[in-house]
Amino acid sequence: MPAYLNVAQILISLTIILVILAQVKEGGGGLFGSAQSTIRTRRGLEKTLFQFTIVLSGVFLGVSLLSLSGWLG
Repeated sequence: MPAYLNVAQILISLTIILVILAQVKEGGGGLFGSAQSTIRTRRGLEKTLFQFTIVLSGVFLGVSLLSLSGWLG
C-alpha cells in the first residue's frame, strides 16, 4: 500500500476525531453524557460540523477502499 494513503488515513481520522469532539456540548450531552433525549434542529456551526463529519467519513471510507484495492492487486 502506498505510504501517502497511510498518511491520508491518519490525517483524516485525526480530523474526524477533532470534529466530533468539537460537537460535544459543554453541558454533558455528549457520547456518555446525560440520558435526555431532546429533538431539536441543528443550526449554524453545529449543522456545518455535522455535515463535515459525514463528508469526512465518506472520504475516509473511499481512501480505505483505495488502499485495500491497491493491497489486493
